[in-house]
Amino acid sequence: MFRILVADDDQSTRLYLKAVLEAEKYTVFTAKNGQEALDIIDCQHIDIILLDVMMPNINGYEFTEELRSAGNETPILMISAKQLPADKRQGFLSGTDDYITKPIDEMEMLLRIKALLRRAKIVNERKITLGELVLDYDSYSVIKGDTVTKLPQKEFQLLYKLLSYPGKTFTRIQLMDEIWGADSNTGWETVTVHIGRLRKKFEGYPEFEIESVIGLGYRAVKKV
Repeated sequence: MFRILVADDDQSTRLYLKAVLEAEKYTVFTAKNGQEALDIIDCQHIDIILLDVMMPNINGYEFTEELRSAGNETPILMISAKQLPADKRQGFLSGTDDYITKPIDEMEMLLRIKALLRRAKIVNERKITLGELVLDYDSYSVIKGDTVTKLPQKEFQLLYKLLSYPGKTFTRIQLMDEIWGADSNTGWETVTVHIGRLRKKFEGYPEFEIESVIGLGYRAVKKV
């Protein structure tokens, strides 16, 4: 469900981290340098970035500063063999959210990732609660009191994604790629159709609203 970008110039490290993260059911993108990482961020929604410090051309500190100066607040976990307090201090001053040193302790890394997702208010418990309303990812159901509305998989995933990031605008292409897959032959108009169905099913629910952002896409707005 959550999408992680691993940026590291060492191929063995990229493959190792990708295997570990995919075993935990994360979707993983990899980049061998800062520019590749920026290109991926431009066309993919990323929930968290695992970033090597010592990369060619654009190092981890520079990458983080560039991202933050552009207003991108995606959580970043720096991974580095540089262990001196001054190195960590530079990382945090550049805008990273956390810093872990090599050799990587796999369990510690996974715990730090989960902590960053929680701090970013990204739902990691497979449930979203809005007042009396609960979205249960395991059953694709929206529950309010005794009323249980079970949704088709794609409709639920679309609603869950929007409500995981209230106020954040997603383009139709971003939603299409994440929910239906980048290789899908279905057109982006499908997103519009599914949004229409969701609006009709939850019309009058005071807990949230799905807004259209003209020329861009959609965002969910929490009302409670």
